[in-house]
Amino acid sequence: MEGMRILHLVTAFPRDERDIIAPWLIELIKRQRAAGHDVQVFAPAYHGSASHQFAGIPVHRFRYFFSRWESLTHDESAADRMSRSLLFRMMPAPFVLAGMAAVWRLCRRERYDVIHVHWPVPLALWGWAARRARRVPVVLTFYGIELRWVKRSLTFLKGFVRWACRWADRVVAISSETAREIRDLVDVPVDVIPYTTPFPGHPEPRALARRDGTPLTILFIGRLIELKGLAHLIEAAGLLRGKLNARIVAIGIGPERQRLEALARDRQVNVDFRNKVPDAELHQAFLTSDLLVLPSIIDARGDTEGLGVALLDAMSYGIPAIGTNVGGIPDIIENGVSGLLVPPADPRALASAIERVASDPAYAQRLADAGRERLRTHFSWDVITKRWDAVYRAASAGLPAPSSSRN
Repeated sequence: MEGMRILHLVTAFPRDERDIIAPWLIELIKRQRAAGHDVQVFAPAYHGSASHQFAGIPVHRFRYFFSRWESLTHDESAADRMSRSLLFRMMPAPFVLAGMAAVWRLCRRERYDVIHVHWPVPLALWGWAARRARRVPVVLTFYGIELRWVKRSLTFLKGFVRWACRWADRVVAISSETAREIRDLVDVPVDVIPYTTPFPGHPEPRALARRDGTPLTILFIGRLIELKGLAHLIEAAGLLRGKLNARIVAIGIGPERQRLEALARDRQVNVDFRNKVPDAELHQAFLTSDLLVLPSIIDARGDTEGLGVALLDAMSYGIPAIGTNVGGIPDIIENGVSGLLVPPADPRALASAIERVASDPAYAQRLADAGRERLRTHFSWDVITKRWDAVYRAASAGLPAPSSSRN
């Protein structure tokens, strides 16, 4: 098939090789380029940065504010930035308007076969401007959190989401839960295409890491925030004291660290807190862990896990996974088949699931093997890249989304 010219519109993209921003998107773009597509990125500048190339990918940067303060995105989310500064709360208008003008100029100058908008609230306006510049199909990808913001605190934007979904050529969600949230707002077909792990994993099935007499190593990967639920994992491990010799390796940073350290001391739970680590160290952490737990909850703001890519990381390494029954996690884990699901914020249920995996190595191995197979059949890069290719080509040809996309 003939290659397509694809333009991704994003809020942030790596400035250099040291940046860890959307590694799954970078992997997708690399695979799209390897398949013969001409793929480019449109993103905001950072402190006046110019257009450049990253890993061979052309990145079109646009200016939206004075260079000194041009940092609404990249270092952290725009929402976090705006929550702490009046100056940043004033920036969305110039950010959006400058982006609309810049993408309009870019699309007048260049011809693309499809525009892929990530984070349609508010970037659907950029997609609309691109479409006005030159009749080009636009695909929107929703990640979930923006919909929960709209439903709970930015209710005045419900009409904006409906408008964007109705004119877009295709609407895509990263999970079944996110698709349901879109359809709660507007009756349109929604394709579900997840992202997946950017890590290669372990090339062959392996035996679990634990040996007789050594602690069960439970791996947690995620930001140290309420949503990720690490406090409930620590509580669960505390309930297992006297029954199970276990330790938690917690990889991630966040504002909850001091509170979590105090909780671990109070519950007498062995938790090895680590900050963000290099890929080599993360690889070693997977190889030396017995299971991964993603104990996400619905937090006080109503936010929850969009998908749960850490579970896919575990599956790629042949590690059994336990997750909570929230957000996109049930799309990944088939309870009792490719992992275990427990109710959120329920340390007793989580402790029971951990004990079940720890006490039956054969059962743990079956879960790990089934998880690895689920990753191969549903979440492999080959599967996901082909599904995106089909969506792009259908949008480019003006074909409507199939009725099955409503399910």
